[in-house]
Amino acid sequence: MKDLGKIMQQAQQMQAKMQEAQEKIEQVEAEGVSGAGLVKVRLKGKGEMIAVEIDPSLMGDEAEILEDLIKAAHADARKRLDEEVEKAMKEATSGMGGMMPGFKLPF
Repeated sequence: MKDLGKIMQQAQQMQAKMQEAQEKIEQVEAEGVSGAGLVKVRLKGKGEMIAVEIDPSLMGDEAEILEDLIKAAHADARKRLDEEVEKAMKEATSGMGGMMPGFKLPF
């Protein structure tokens, strides 16, 4: 029984470290650039699009509207993707729920 207690303690420590890592990941930002800097996209750690910039030379006065529409479409796609991933993970882990009560997988 001591081994099981040790395993559970290690699992809880790993879960805490995973939670900490996920919180750090959420704060990371990266910028992607295409067209020699004519189009820029900035994402946060989990893929949330926080900015789109389209050089005005590519469009008239409609650049800001297009930027907002691209961000909205990206957010909708991310939401749908997250739902599908969550559904797939629930199906994949459906038999594991009773094995370790209180242990949450980091997904």
